[in-house]
Amino acid sequence: MKVHYHIFTLFPEFFHSPLSCGLMNKAREKEILRFSLINPRDYALDRHKSVDDRPYGGGPGMVMLLDPLVKALNAAPVGCKKILLTPKGRPLGQRRAALLSREKDLALICGRYEGIDARLEELFDLELISIGDFVLNGGEAAALCLMEAVARFLPGFLGKQESTGEESFSAGFLEYPHYTRPEEYSGLRVPEVLLSGNHARITRWRREKALENTLKYRSELLEEKVLQPEDIDCLQKNPRPRPGRNLHLVLVHHPVLNKMGRESTTSLTNLDIHDIGRVWATYGLGGYYLCTPLRDQQALAERLIRHWTRGFGAQANPDRARALSGIRICSSVQEAIQEIAHKAGVRPVVVATSATGTGNIRCKGVRELLSNSPVLLLLGTGYGLAVSLLDEADHILSPIRFLEGYNHLSVRSAVSILVDRILGDFS
Repeated sequence: MKVHYHIFTLFPEFFHSPLSCGLMNKAREKEILRFSLINPRDYALDRHKSVDDRPYGGGPGMVMLLDPLVKALNAAPVGCKKILLTPKGRPLGQRRAALLSREKDLALICGRYEGIDARLEELFDLELISIGDFVLNGGEAAALCLMEAVARFLPGFLGKQESTGEESFSAGFLEYPHYTRPEEYSGLRVPEVLLSGNHARITRWRREKALENTLKYRSELLEEKVLQPEDIDCLQKNPRPRPGRNLHLVLVHHPVLNKMGRESTTSLTNLDIHDIGRVWATYGLGGYYLCTPLRDQQALAERLIRHWTRGFGAQANPDRARALSGIRICSSVQEAIQEIAHKAGVRPVVVATSATGTGNIRCKGVRELLSNSPVLLLLGTGYGLAVSLLDEADHILSPIRFLEGYNHLSVRSAVSILVDRILGDFS
């Protein structure tokens, strides 16, 4: 299997050194890889060999012209897969690199300046690929990353072919730590298991360390991996931060809006109390408050909680007892804020929820807040939180489906979705 890279660039000299050293050069000498550097400037027809011009609509910078690049691409081999390196492309991952290694010819289009005339994407069947969410001077550096990632899958490229299967991302995990001689350096010893000669133990240790590294540094990678029971056991034993302890919920029954849009008070709902309590217990949250100023409603809540946590219900259903054991009753949101501030030593950041508007913070932003301070999430009943509470909140969380026309979930459904988006295992 061999790959021919056709690199379309205004700066072919960019590639001279990287492709003339290390494994890339060896692969070229063994004819595993071939490289063609094509400069669109060679296809420009005017006497200045122009390859860019000012953008329509004004603005800074220049835009690459279509005609020289189109003529250059038309000269590519028939069947050549054309790739545009661009920030809006799909991220380049190990799986994508493996698929690209099966192609005989790859055309890599390197943009420059402010970019390429957008009509290029309509004229050619292009695959858009990005190597990360950052800005480069051009696509050349991105093309080098892609070429090396793809080349490593080609037979004969690596000195030891099985290396491909053991490296970071190959199995969906980060790589385990490596050690070499001496056995001890500055008081730091090589792990005993690696000196044992027991290959079964070494294999198990390496997988456990790969899992630990992935959970610690790139936990989102675990979402795409089917984990074995022994993997779960390993991850559960691994201590890690519990940001959920900093997240508190308050189910607000006053002040909320009624159907007419007026400030009102709602009654407690048995299902809300129970189901949100289960969310509290499942995610290990810091607190769960029921907010109502009505004495009869407070008494009703206390009786229900007492039945399930200390009465016959606690013996009949211990799981429900745990779910309701974290509930606190308060007369106002301010009372909940004061109690959290007293326990944490700092006022919580108050984040209101709403089913309308766009909000000014997303779930990722709330997750970031949790690393530095407690957060109180206000959950409205009825027809949503009163305007006075929205105005007093530090942030308003974006609705769950703010890009859709229908956004009318029950509060217990909404809190389940929001808490998981904020605290999901691999968030």
